[in-house]
This record gives sequence, structure tokens and C-alpha cells, in this order.
Amino acid sequence: MKIEKNTVVSLIYRLTDAQDNLIEESSDPMVYLHGGYAGTFPKIEELLESQEIGFETKVQLEPQDAFGEYDAELLRIENRDRFPEPLEVGMQFEGIPSTDEEEDENAEFADPDDEDLDSLIYTITDLAEDRVVLDANHPLAGIALRFWLQVTDVRPASTEEIENGRANDQIGLQVDQFEEEDYENLDDLLPPESDRPGTLH
Repeated sequence: MKIEKNTVVSLIYRLTDAQDNLIEESSDPMVYLHGGYAGTFPKIEELLESQEIGFETKVQLEPQDAFGEYDAELLRIENRDRFPEPLEVGMQFEGIPSTDEEEDENAEFADPDDEDLDSLIYTITDLAEDRVVLDANHPLAGIALRFWLQVTDVRPASTEEIENGRANDQIGLQVDQFEEEDYENLDDLLPPESDRPGTLH
């Protein structure tokens, strides 16, 4: 069976950076619904279109085709007393906790841009005695990625899967913790929501 729109594809993969440093190698296949459902990167879908079980390929994705360029504006330094203790590097927060006084001010002078920032997921990347460094960039933002991929299974999607826009057994790319000098504080790179862009669901 060929890979086409509304088929469920299973892949094994090896992911490295542009210098061929290993980031992740699959222990289980990643599974996604093919056909523009944000189940994987568009360039990977283009490569797999019309291919069959056993097909393998290598591809390099530049940051704009993967997790985007690094945005320095998404890096923030905040007072530590704004956050609940205990704090650890790697912890994540949706938005930045506000004080009661700030909440009152925000209610009176609401700014749509601030609301966008408050909806971001921030990861603690560094801690000091009185400061917290947070980063809302994806851990692999700004990095060119190289994939080796092999198709292990292709099947028709069910009506339910097509309606839901994702495979019932959909499994995304998992990135483990690595040595600090290579990729510090990398967590699971895939949010659970199937509609978040730039993921490998």
C-alpha cells in the first residue's frame, strides 16, 4: 500500500543535528495520520508521499522547516519570588505567574500581545538565588535537524481517525535527556495537542 492522504504511517527514525550528533533514535515507531494533519513536518510528508513499506530516506530540515528560528524575545528573567517553590531547571509554566497587584493592572489595561505571551509554555533554563531564567522557545529552535527515516507500516485510516485528524495509536518523537554538554534539559518535544504546529506527532 502506498502512502497517501488518510493513511496511517509508522516510521522508525534517527535524529541528529547538522554535525551528526545524535539527538534521538526510535525505540518504537512513530505513528501519524498522513495528509496535512500536522502529524509531522510538511517536508517529511512530501518525501513520503506515494512511498511504500521499506522505503528509507535521509533529509535535513533547516530551522524554518522544523522548530523555527530562535527568538531572543521569548527569553525572560523574572524575580524568583513570583514562582512557587521548590523550583528546578526543566520545570515548565504556562505564562508567567502574576502578583495580585499585576492581575488588577492587567484587567484594567489588557494588551493582546501580553495575552499571547501568557499563553506560551516557559521552561526554566537557569536559577539564581533571586532570579529565574525562562525560555519559551522550543528546545530545538534554531537548529538544523537531520533525519534518517524508514517506513515500517502503512494502513488505511479509519473514519474516526480522519474525523479526529490523528491516528488512534499516534505516537510522536520522544527526545530523552542527554549529556549536559550536548543538549541540556531537553524534554518530550511533542505537546499532546495534535494541532500544534511544528511537531512530529
